[in-house]
Amino acid sequence: MPSRSSLIVTILLGVLLLGGHDALIQGEEPAAQADVNHWLTEGERLFFAADPAAAALAFDHLIALSPAAAPQLWQRGIALFYSGRFIDGRKQFELHQTVNPNDVENAAWHFLCVARSEDLAAARAALIPIAGDARVPMREIHALFAGSGTAEDVLAAAEADHPSPADRRDRLCYAHLYLGLYEEALGHVELARQSLVLAAVDYRMDHYMGRVAQVHIQLRGWTR
Repeated sequence: MPSRSSLIVTILLGVLLLGGHDALIQGEEPAAQADVNHWLTEGERLFFAADPAAAALAFDHLIALSPAAAPQLWQRGIALFYSGRFIDGRKQFELHQTVNPNDVENAAWHFLCVARSEDLAAARAALIPIAGDARVPMREIHALFAGSGTAEDVLAAAEADHPSPADRRDRLCYAHLYLGLYEEALGHVELARQSLVLAAVDYRMDHYMGRVAQVHIQLRGWTR
């Protein structure tokens, strides 16, 4: 997923296009910029406080303020998934695809929303094709969700080419996050729990997706 800083820049550009131009001409910063940043920060804060429903509403408020920001808000899609708004989540990830077409994670979250709102067969049929995501092990994760890859493929890719300890930890955090999400979609609760706990605890990372794993096990009440 894109970095938070690049997201803020894109959102603020959208605010300017929607009405901040006159204020800049006068040498003033549009007040809406501060409001956009507030609601982005508030949505993230609420999500990491394990309140995805409130987080989704905060992101909804941001979009009401700046409709041009909507395609960038993959964070909203994740909050929608955890708050049970699966159809809205599917739409959010389809919208994000228009501005970020090479992201396996976007395809995976779209899959998860479709699997919940319809079923696994529909999710596979609607899986967004991705080419160009060079991050390890994203190619193998996409193949897993497509039904043509295995968990073993994902883990082997994460360990391949002798990564540094830091890179290995990061790769395995992502690997177990998406293995766990996939197993949960299949109804394999115990396998999902094992993988998500590994992502959240053993291979804990403090970037956005690492923290998603931590929120997931908190919401599910999962421990080792």
